[in-house]
Amino acid sequence: MNIHEYQAKELLASYGVPVPAGHAAMSVDEAVEAAKKLPGPLWVVKAQIHAGGRGKGRFKELGESAKGGVRLAHSIDEVREHAAEMLGKTLVTIQTGPAGKQVQRLYITDGVDIAKEFYLALLVDRETGRIAVVASTEGGMEIEKVAHETPEKITTITIDPATGLMPHHGRAVAAALGLTGDLAKQAGKVLGSLYKAFLGTDASQIEINPLAVDEKSRLLVLDAKVGFDNNAEFRHPDLEGLRDLTEEEPMEIEASKYDLSYIKLDGSIGCMVNGAGLAMATMDIIKLEGGEPANFLDVGGGASKEKVTAAFKIILSDPAVKGILVNIFGGIMRCDIIAEGIVAAAREVDLHVPLVVRLEGTNVQQGKDILASSGLPIIPANDLGDAAKKIVAEVKAPVAA
Repeated sequence: MNIHEYQAKELLASYGVPVPAGHAAMSVDEAVEAAKKLPGPLWVVKAQIHAGGRGKGRFKELGESAKGGVRLAHSIDEVREHAAEMLGKTLVTIQTGPAGKQVQRLYITDGVDIAKEFYLALLVDRETGRIAVVASTEGGMEIEKVAHETPEKITTITIDPATGLMPHHGRAVAAALGLTGDLAKQAGKVLGSLYKAFLGTDASQIEINPLAVDEKSRLLVLDAKVGFDNNAEFRHPDLEGLRDLTEEEPMEIEASKYDLSYIKLDGSIGCMVNGAGLAMATMDIIKLEGGEPANFLDVGGGASKEKVTAAFKIILSDPAVKGILVNIFGGIMRCDIIAEGIVAAAREVDLHVPLVVRLEGTNVQQGKDILASSGLPIIPANDLGDAAKKIVAEVKAPVAA
Protein backbone atom coordinates (compact mmCIF):
# COMPACT_ATOMS: atom_id res chain seq x y z
CA MET A 1 0.00 0.00 0.00
CA ASN A 2 1.25 3.46 -0.92
CA ILE A 3 0.15 6.78 0.56
CA HIS A 4 0.26 10.44 -0.45
CA GLU A 5 3.12 12.79 0.40
CA TYR A 6 1.12 14.76 2.97
CA GLN A 7 0.12 11.52 4.72
CA ALA A 8 3.71 10.29 4.66
CA LYS A 9 4.98 13.52 6.20
CA GLU A 10 2.34 13.51 8.93
CA LEU A 11 3.23 9.92 9.74
CA LEU A 12 6.98 10.57 9.78
CA ALA A 13 6.51 13.69 11.90
CA SER A 14 4.80 11.53 14.54
CA TYR A 15 8.12 9.67 14.83
CA GLY A 16 10.10 12.89 15.22
CA VAL A 17 11.20 13.37 11.61
CA PRO A 18 11.61 17.13 10.85
CA VAL A 19 9.20 18.28 8.11
CA PRO A 20 8.02 21.76 7.08
CA ALA A 21 4.53 22.79 8.14
CA GLY A 22 1.82 21.96 5.62
CA HIS A 23 -1.86 21.17 5.13
CA ALA A 24 -3.82 19.02 2.68
CA ALA A 25 -6.57 20.56 0.55
CA MET A 26 -9.37 19.00 -1.51
CA SER A 27 -10.66 22.24 -3.05
CA VAL A 28 -9.42 25.67 -4.12
CA ASP A 29 -10.95 27.30 -1.04
CA GLU A 30 -9.30 24.74 1.24
CA ALA A 31 -5.96 25.44 -0.46
CA VAL A 32 -6.35 29.16 0.25
CA GLU A 33 -7.27 28.52 3.88
CA ALA A 34 -4.32 26.16 4.23
CA ALA A 35 -1.96 28.85 2.93
CA LYS A 36 -3.38 31.39 5.39
CA LYS A 37 -2.44 29.06 8.27
CA LEU A 38 1.22 29.19 7.19
CA PRO A 39 3.52 32.20 7.77
CA GLY A 40 4.62 32.75 4.15
CA PRO A 41 5.77 34.80 2.29
CA LEU A 42 6.55 31.72 0.16
CA TRP A 43 4.29 28.70 -0.26
CA VAL A 44 4.61 25.46 -2.24
CA VAL A 45 1.53 24.01 -3.95
CA LYS A 46 1.96 20.27 -4.62
CA ALA A 47 -0.29 17.94 -6.59
CA GLN A 48 -0.93 14.72 -4.68
CA ILE A 49 -0.84 11.58 -6.80
CA HIS A 50 0.80 8.19 -6.30
CA ALA A 51 3.63 8.84 -8.76
CA GLY A 52 6.99 10.56 -8.85
CA GLY A 53 8.27 13.22 -11.22
CA ARG A 54 5.45 15.64 -10.39
CA GLY A 55 7.60 18.76 -10.69
CA LYS A 56 8.60 17.88 -14.25
CA GLY A 57 5.14 16.58 -15.16
CA ARG A 58 2.59 18.32 -17.39
CA PHE A 59 -1.16 18.64 -17.21
CA LYS A 60 -2.95 17.20 -20.24
CA GLU A 61 -5.60 19.91 -20.27
CA LEU A 62 -3.14 22.82 -20.04
CA GLY A 63 -0.76 22.01 -22.92
CA GLU A 64 2.99 21.57 -23.11
CA SER A 65 3.80 25.08 -21.88
CA ALA A 66 1.99 24.62 -18.56
CA LYS A 67 3.88 24.43 -15.27
CA GLY A 68 4.28 21.10 -13.50
CA GLY A 69 2.62 19.62 -10.44
CA VAL A 70 4.90 21.34 -7.88
CA ARG A 71 4.79 25.15 -7.93
CA LEU A 72 5.98 28.07 -5.84
CA ALA A 73 3.52 30.78 -4.84
CA HIS A 74 4.53 34.24 -3.61
CA SER A 75 1.04 35.32 -2.59
CA ILE A 76 -2.31 33.90 -1.53
CA ASP A 77 -3.68 34.82 -4.94
CA GLU A 78 -0.99 32.71 -6.59
CA VAL A 79 -1.92 29.80 -4.33
CA ARG A 80 -5.52 30.15 -5.51
CA GLU A 81 -4.42 30.34 -9.15
CA HIS A 82 -2.22 27.25 -8.94
CA ALA A 83 -4.85 25.27 -7.04
CA ALA A 84 -7.50 26.10 -9.65
CA GLU A 85 -5.19 24.98 -12.46
CA MET A 86 -4.28 21.68 -10.77
CA LEU A 87 -7.42 20.29 -9.16
CA GLY A 88 -9.43 18.03 -11.41
CA LYS A 89 -6.73 18.04 -14.10
CA THR A 90 -4.74 15.04 -15.38
CA LEU A 91 -1.06 15.13 -14.45
CA VAL A 92 1.27 13.12 -16.70
CA THR A 93 4.71 12.24 -15.32
CA ILE A 94 7.45 9.80 -16.22
CA GLN A 95 5.92 7.33 -13.72
CA THR A 96 2.22 7.65 -14.61
CA GLY A 97 2.61 6.81 -18.27
CA PRO A 98 0.73 8.71 -21.00
CA ALA A 99 -2.65 8.17 -19.32
CA GLY A 100 -1.64 10.28 -16.32
CA LYS A 101 -3.49 10.57 -13.02
CA GLN A 102 -6.24 12.98 -12.05
CA VAL A 103 -5.30 15.38 -9.25
CA GLN A 104 -7.92 15.32 -6.50
CA ARG A 105 -5.80 16.52 -3.58
CA LEU A 106 -3.21 19.22 -3.00
CA TYR A 107 -0.61 19.80 -0.32
CA ILE A 108 0.19 23.39 0.68
CA THR A 109 3.49 23.72 2.53
CA ASP A 110 5.81 26.38 3.86
CA GLY A 111 8.41 27.51 1.35
CA VAL A 112 12.00 26.67 2.30
CA ASP A 113 15.17 28.47 1.24
CA ILE A 114 17.27 25.45 0.25
CA ALA A 115 21.04 25.54 0.71
CA LYS A 116 21.75 21.90 -0.23
CA GLU A 117 19.74 18.82 -1.23
CA PHE A 118 20.40 15.13 -0.48
CA TYR A 119 18.80 11.75 -1.14
CA LEU A 120 18.07 9.30 1.69
CA ALA A 121 16.03 6.10 1.64
CA LEU A 122 15.37 3.03 3.75
CA LEU A 123 14.25 -0.17 2.08
CA VAL A 124 14.35 -3.94 2.41
CA ASP A 125 17.45 -5.50 0.87
CA ARG A 126 16.28 -8.96 -0.15
CA GLU A 127 19.82 -10.17 -0.83
CA THR A 128 21.00 -9.58 2.73
CA GLY A 129 17.65 -9.84 4.53
CA ARG A 130 18.36 -6.49 6.17
CA ILE A 131 17.15 -2.91 6.06
CA ALA A 132 19.36 -0.95 3.69
CA VAL A 133 20.02 2.77 3.96
CA VAL A 134 20.73 4.43 0.60
CA ALA A 135 22.30 7.88 0.72
CA SER A 136 23.49 10.26 -1.98
CA THR A 137 24.66 13.85 -2.27
CA GLU A 138 22.60 14.15 -5.46
CA GLY A 139 19.27 15.06 -3.88
CA GLY A 140 16.43 16.38 -6.00
CA MET A 141 17.45 14.19 -8.94
CA GLU A 142 16.00 10.88 -10.10
CA ILE A 143 17.98 8.27 -8.18
CA GLU A 144 17.83 5.90 -11.18
CA LYS A 145 19.65 8.50 -13.28
CA VAL A 146 22.27 8.99 -10.57
CA ALA A 147 22.78 5.22 -10.30
CA HIS A 148 23.26 4.97 -14.05
CA GLU A 149 25.50 7.98 -14.63
CA THR A 150 27.40 8.44 -11.34
CA PRO A 151 26.99 5.29 -9.21
CA GLU A 152 29.96 6.31 -7.07
CA LYS A 153 27.77 9.04 -5.58
CA ILE A 154 25.47 6.48 -3.97
CA THR A 155 26.34 4.83 -0.64
CA THR A 156 24.46 1.80 0.69
CA ILE A 157 24.63 0.79 4.35
CA THR A 158 22.88 -2.31 5.74
CA ILE A 159 21.66 -2.62 9.32
CA ASP A 160 22.02 -5.92 11.16
CA PRO A 161 18.60 -6.75 12.67
CA ALA A 162 20.33 -8.40 15.64
CA THR A 163 21.85 -5.10 16.75
CA GLY A 164 19.46 -2.62 15.18
CA LEU A 165 20.49 0.93 14.36
CA MET A 166 23.80 1.90 15.95
CA PRO A 167 25.54 5.30 16.27
CA HIS A 168 28.08 4.34 13.61
CA HIS A 169 25.27 4.06 11.05
CA GLY A 170 24.40 7.71 11.62
CA ARG A 171 28.05 8.72 11.27
CA ALA A 172 28.34 6.70 8.07
CA VAL A 173 25.29 8.44 6.56
CA ALA A 174 26.62 11.87 7.57
CA ALA A 175 29.96 11.04 5.96
CA ALA A 176 28.26 9.84 2.78
CA LEU A 177 26.37 13.15 2.58
CA GLY A 178 29.46 15.21 3.40
CA LEU A 179 27.95 16.60 6.62
CA THR A 180 30.01 17.64 9.62
CA GLY A 181 29.47 19.25 13.01
CA ASP A 182 25.87 19.92 14.03
CA LEU A 183 24.50 18.84 10.65
CA ALA A 184 26.15 15.43 11.12
CA LYS A 185 24.40 15.11 14.49
CA GLN A 186 21.10 16.07 12.87
CA ALA A 187 21.64 13.43 10.19
CA GLY A 188 22.03 10.79 12.90
CA LYS A 189 18.81 11.89 14.58
CA VAL A 190 16.89 11.94 11.30
CA LEU A 191 18.12 8.43 10.47
CA GLY A 192 17.10 7.23 13.93
CA SER A 193 13.59 8.62 13.53
CA LEU A 194 13.23 7.14 10.04
CA TYR A 195 14.41 3.75 11.28
CA LYS A 196 11.82 3.78 14.08
CA ALA A 197 9.13 4.73 11.56
CA PHE A 198 10.24 1.95 9.22
CA LEU A 199 10.00 -0.71 11.91
CA GLY A 200 6.94 0.77 13.60
CA THR A 201 4.82 0.75 10.45
CA ASP A 202 6.25 -2.37 8.76
CA ALA A 203 7.25 -0.17 5.84
CA SER A 204 8.68 -1.61 2.64
CA GLN A 205 10.24 1.70 1.62
CA ILE A 206 10.75 5.21 2.95
CA GLU A 207 12.25 7.53 0.36
CA ILE A 208 13.28 11.10 1.16
CA ASN A 209 14.07 13.19 -1.91
CA PRO A 210 15.13 15.75 -1.13
CA LEU A 211 16.43 15.84 2.40
CA ALA A 212 17.48 19.49 2.50
CA VAL A 213 19.58 21.90 4.53
CA ASP A 214 17.72 25.21 4.88
CA GLU A 215 19.01 28.74 5.44
CA LYS A 216 19.00 28.12 9.22
CA SER A 217 21.23 25.02 8.86
CA ARG A 218 18.37 22.66 9.64
CA LEU A 219 17.86 19.28 7.99
CA LEU A 220 14.29 19.03 6.70
CA VAL A 221 12.37 16.38 4.80
CA LEU A 222 10.92 18.22 1.79
CA ASP A 223 9.40 15.23 0.01
CA ALA A 224 8.63 11.71 1.18
CA LYS A 225 7.32 8.47 -0.29
CA VAL A 226 6.25 5.69 2.04
CA GLY A 227 5.07 2.21 1.07
CA PHE A 228 3.96 -0.55 3.42
CA ASP A 229 4.27 -4.33 3.38
CA ASN A 230 0.78 -5.61 2.50
CA ASN A 231 1.46 -8.82 4.42
CA ALA A 232 1.67 -6.80 7.65
CA GLU A 233 -1.55 -4.81 7.18
CA PHE A 234 -3.34 -6.86 9.85
CA ARG A 235 -1.01 -5.35 12.43
CA HIS A 236 -1.81 -1.77 11.42
CA PRO A 237 -5.57 -1.14 11.17
CA ASP A 238 -4.82 2.54 11.82
CA LEU A 239 -2.97 2.77 8.50
CA GLU A 240 -5.85 1.35 6.47
CA GLY A 241 -7.57 4.73 6.61
CA LEU A 242 -4.67 6.27 4.66
CA ARG A 243 -5.46 4.19 1.58
CA ASP A 244 -6.74 6.24 -1.37
CA LEU A 245 -8.74 3.89 -3.59
CA THR A 246 -9.04 6.52 -6.33
CA GLU A 247 -5.29 6.11 -6.93
CA GLU A 248 -5.55 2.35 -7.45
CA GLU A 249 -6.64 0.27 -10.41
CA PRO A 250 -10.32 -0.79 -9.85
CA MET A 251 -9.61 -4.39 -10.87
CA GLU A 252 -6.73 -4.57 -8.40
CA ILE A 253 -9.03 -3.30 -5.66
CA GLU A 254 -11.61 -5.97 -6.53
CA ALA A 255 -8.90 -8.65 -6.53
CA SER A 256 -7.72 -7.62 -3.06
CA LYS A 257 -11.20 -8.39 -1.70
CA TYR A 258 -10.60 -12.05 -2.56
CA ASP A 259 -6.94 -12.10 -1.50
CA LEU A 260 -5.83 -12.45 -5.12
CA SER A 261 -2.44 -11.18 -6.32
CA TYR A 262 -3.42 -9.18 -9.41
CA ILE A 263 -1.58 -6.50 -11.38
CA LYS A 264 -3.00 -5.00 -14.55
CA LEU A 265 -0.66 -4.87 -17.54
CA ASP A 266 -0.92 -3.47 -21.06
CA GLY A 267 -1.31 -6.64 -23.14
CA SER A 268 -4.29 -8.55 -24.53
CA ILE A 269 -3.90 -12.08 -23.09
CA GLY A 270 -5.39 -12.55 -19.65
CA CYS A 271 -3.51 -14.96 -17.36
CA MET A 272 -4.75 -17.00 -14.40
CA VAL A 273 -2.02 -19.03 -12.71
CA ASN A 274 -1.32 -20.50 -9.29
CA GLY A 275 2.06 -19.50 -7.93
CA ALA A 276 4.02 -16.29 -8.50
CA GLY A 277 6.96 -18.01 -10.16
CA LEU A 278 4.72 -19.98 -12.51
CA ALA A 279 2.80 -16.78 -13.30
CA MET A 280 6.04 -15.02 -14.26
CA ALA A 281 7.08 -17.98 -16.43
CA THR A 282 3.66 -17.96 -18.08
CA MET A 283 3.96 -14.27 -18.96
CA ASP A 284 7.48 -14.84 -20.28
CA ILE A 285 6.45 -17.65 -22.61
CA ILE A 286 3.48 -15.64 -23.89
CA LYS A 287 5.91 -12.89 -24.86
CA LEU A 288 8.27 -15.48 -26.36
CA GLU A 289 5.45 -16.60 -28.66
CA GLY A 290 4.79 -13.01 -29.73
CA GLY A 291 1.90 -12.14 -27.42
CA GLU A 292 1.54 -9.66 -24.55
CA PRO A 293 0.08 -10.52 -21.11
CA ALA A 294 -2.81 -8.37 -19.93
CA ASN A 295 -2.22 -9.08 -16.26
CA PHE A 296 -0.34 -10.90 -13.55
CA LEU A 297 -2.77 -13.02 -11.52
CA ASP A 298 -1.79 -15.55 -8.88
CA VAL A 299 -4.81 -17.34 -7.36
CA GLY A 300 -2.61 -18.88 -4.68
CA GLY A 301 -2.11 -22.44 -3.53
CA GLY A 302 -5.38 -23.04 -1.69
CA ALA A 303 -7.99 -21.11 -3.62
CA SER A 304 -11.65 -22.11 -3.43
CA LYS A 305 -14.10 -22.46 -6.29
CA GLU A 306 -15.49 -19.01 -5.37
CA LYS A 307 -12.02 -17.46 -5.45
CA VAL A 308 -11.29 -18.92 -8.87
CA THR A 309 -14.65 -17.69 -10.16
CA ALA A 310 -13.88 -14.18 -8.87
CA ALA A 311 -10.45 -14.25 -10.54
CA PHE A 312 -11.97 -15.31 -13.84
CA LYS A 313 -14.55 -12.51 -13.70
CA ILE A 314 -11.86 -9.91 -12.94
CA ILE A 315 -9.87 -10.96 -16.02
CA LEU A 316 -12.97 -10.83 -18.23
CA SER A 317 -13.86 -7.37 -16.93
CA ASP A 318 -10.78 -5.95 -18.67
CA PRO A 319 -11.89 -4.75 -22.13
CA ALA A 320 -8.32 -5.12 -23.43
CA VAL A 321 -8.41 -8.91 -22.94
CA LYS A 322 -8.77 -10.74 -26.27
CA GLY A 323 -8.00 -14.20 -24.95
CA ILE A 324 -7.35 -16.05 -21.68
CA LEU A 325 -4.70 -18.56 -20.69
CA VAL A 326 -5.26 -20.60 -17.54
CA ASN A 327 -2.12 -22.42 -16.38
CA ILE A 328 -2.55 -24.50 -13.22
CA PHE A 329 -0.18 -26.92 -11.56
CA GLY A 330 -2.29 -28.74 -8.99
CA GLY A 331 -0.60 -29.44 -5.69
CA ILE A 332 -2.56 -28.07 -2.77
CA MET A 333 -4.77 -26.54 -5.45
CA ARG A 334 -6.73 -29.40 -7.06
CA CYS A 335 -7.31 -29.29 -10.80
CA ASP A 336 -10.97 -30.29 -10.47
CA ILE A 337 -11.63 -27.26 -8.22
CA ILE A 338 -9.99 -25.00 -10.78
CA ALA A 339 -12.06 -26.58 -13.54
CA GLU A 340 -15.30 -26.08 -11.59
CA GLY A 341 -14.42 -22.43 -11.01
CA ILE A 342 -13.63 -21.87 -14.68
CA VAL A 343 -16.91 -23.45 -15.80
CA ALA A 344 -18.94 -21.53 -13.19
CA ALA A 345 -17.39 -18.20 -14.15
CA ALA A 346 -17.71 -18.83 -17.89
CA ARG A 347 -21.40 -19.57 -17.46
CA GLU A 348 -22.03 -16.47 -15.34
CA VAL A 349 -20.38 -14.02 -17.72
CA ASP A 350 -20.36 -13.60 -21.45
CA LEU A 351 -17.35 -15.66 -22.53
CA HIS A 352 -16.68 -13.87 -25.79
CA VAL A 353 -12.92 -14.50 -26.04
CA PRO A 354 -10.87 -17.69 -26.67
CA LEU A 355 -9.97 -19.67 -23.56
CA VAL A 356 -6.97 -22.03 -23.41
CA VAL A 357 -6.52 -24.18 -20.31
CA ARG A 358 -3.49 -26.17 -19.26
CA LEU A 359 -3.94 -28.36 -16.18
CA GLU A 360 -1.38 -30.61 -14.50
CA GLY A 361 -1.11 -32.23 -11.09
CA THR A 362 -3.61 -33.36 -8.47
CA ASN A 363 -6.89 -34.65 -9.94
CA VAL A 364 -5.82 -33.49 -13.40
CA GLN A 365 -7.98 -36.03 -15.26
CA GLN A 366 -11.07 -35.07 -13.24
CA GLY A 367 -10.38 -31.45 -14.09
CA LYS A 368 -10.02 -32.17 -17.79
CA ASP A 369 -13.24 -34.21 -17.74
CA ILE A 370 -15.15 -31.34 -16.13
CA LEU A 371 -13.93 -28.94 -18.83
CA ALA A 372 -14.61 -31.39 -21.67
CA SER A 373 -18.16 -32.11 -20.51
CA SER A 374 -19.04 -28.45 -19.85
CA GLY A 375 -20.16 -27.75 -23.39
CA LEU A 376 -18.07 -24.57 -23.38
CA PRO A 377 -15.58 -23.73 -26.18
CA ILE A 378 -12.52 -24.39 -24.03
CA ILE A 379 -9.26 -25.21 -25.83
CA PRO A 380 -7.17 -27.80 -23.92
CA ALA A 381 -3.35 -27.68 -23.94
CA ASN A 382 -0.85 -30.43 -23.19
CA ASP A 383 1.88 -28.26 -21.68
CA LEU A 384 2.81 -24.61 -21.14
CA GLY A 385 4.52 -24.21 -24.49
CA ASP A 386 1.51 -25.69 -26.28
CA ALA A 387 -0.83 -23.43 -24.29
CA ALA A 388 1.09 -20.27 -25.15
CA LYS A 389 1.22 -21.13 -28.87
CA LYS A 390 -2.53 -21.79 -28.94
CA ILE A 391 -3.66 -18.64 -27.11
CA VAL A 392 -1.36 -16.37 -29.14
CA ALA A 393 -2.62 -17.94 -32.35
CA GLU A 394 -6.25 -17.48 -31.24
CA VAL A 395 -5.74 -13.83 -30.30
CA LYS A 396 -3.94 -13.05 -33.56
CA ALA A 397 -6.43 -14.94 -35.72
CA PRO A 398 -8.59 -12.70 -37.94
CA VAL A 399 -12.15 -12.16 -36.70
CA ALA A 400 -14.74 -13.86 -38.92
CA ALA A 401 -17.12 -11.46 -40.69
